[in-house]
Amino acid sequence: MNQLDEPIPISALQHAVFCLRQAALIHVERLWTDNRLTAEGSVLHEATHDPGKRTRGAIRRVTALPLACRRLNLAGIADLVEFRSRDDGGETPFPVEYKRGKAKQHRADEVQLCAQAFCLEEMTGEPVPEGALFYAETKRRVVVPIDSDLRKLTEETTLAFGAILARGLTPPAEYRVNRCRACSLIELCRPRVIGRSALGFRERVISAALEGGEPA
Repeated sequence: MNQLDEPIPISALQHAVFCLRQAALIHVERLWTDNRLTAEGSVLHEATHDPGKRTRGAIRRVTALPLACRRLNLAGIADLVEFRSRDDGGETPFPVEYKRGKAKQHRADEVQLCAQAFCLEEMTGEPVPEGALFYAETKRRVVVPIDSDLRKLTEETTLAFGAILARGLTPPAEYRVNRCRACSLIELCRPRVIGRSALGFRERVISAALEGGEPA
């Protein structure tokens, strides 16, 4: 992948799975605005980002753990990692990511969790076969297998977004009802307007040129 001066934030991958343009607006153009959903998410993460350690039985719990993966140039902070004791004396890392709301139909949250697993595997040398997403609305954990399909999606997303960061170019706007209506950046992105405008055509031409194809 292209070399970057700074590592790719793990949290950016969630945005990138949902929408590469949204991720670029946030991490390339440094644009952001809160809506009710993002504000609730910020409050939830503030409650989990106090560093700490606690042992409960055979599980060692570490909150706000800094993470890094040199192979994919990733960095971030895990809300919670449970290190679960094994019979051989070792520990198996089990990342837990806290989210507002409930489980989603897309895999953005799962990709963020998988990226944490990549970091933990590189940092500890131990395999991470699964993790969990805790949703505040349902107050339940959803166990997520870190399987080959999820690993492939996470690596592909990391490479795609890493290329966008290296180029410093935001992808063109494309309006999709289910995706755009819940986006806190819709007024800054203006997908309905820009997607059909001369600026939108220019963005598509530049993007296609960089990819070696034809504009849509």
